[in-house]
Amino acid sequence: MKRIIAVLLSLLFICTLFAACGADEMTGDLTDGKYTVEVTLSGGSGRASVDSPAEIIVDGDNISATIVWGSPYYEYMLVDGVQYDPIQAEGNSTFEIPIVLDEDMTVSASTIAMSEPHLVEYTLHFNGSTIKGE
Repeated sequence: MKRIIAVLLSLLFICTLFAACGADEMTGDLTDGKYTVEVTLSGGSGRASVDSPAEIIVDGDNISATIVWGSPYYEYMLVDGVQYDPIQAEGNSTFEIPIVLDEDMTVSASTIAMSEPHLVEYTLHFNGSTIKGE
């Protein structure tokens, strides 16, 4: 009986450990390189959009994504208080930002689509189960 309880407790510990790993476990399986991942955008006026899937680059423990907005009117993005400027001069606003998989990320983007610039808060979510190699 003690042996069964010990085995069950061990299994419970292992399951808890894997559940706590979450996205880290997923990124641990990724080697350095380029991938795509589905991304959803919410917040703002509800009219903004980003291209999905988004290209991501894995470099060690760091993951960055190329975010392409459905508009050319974004001047910069703020992620964790750090400003990111567009990586291109023409077309829809495009940024390379650090990301976290399988968590809601709050970001802000400054848009000049209205009469004066507005900093708008959005939520991005990168679904780790949709990652595909390029």
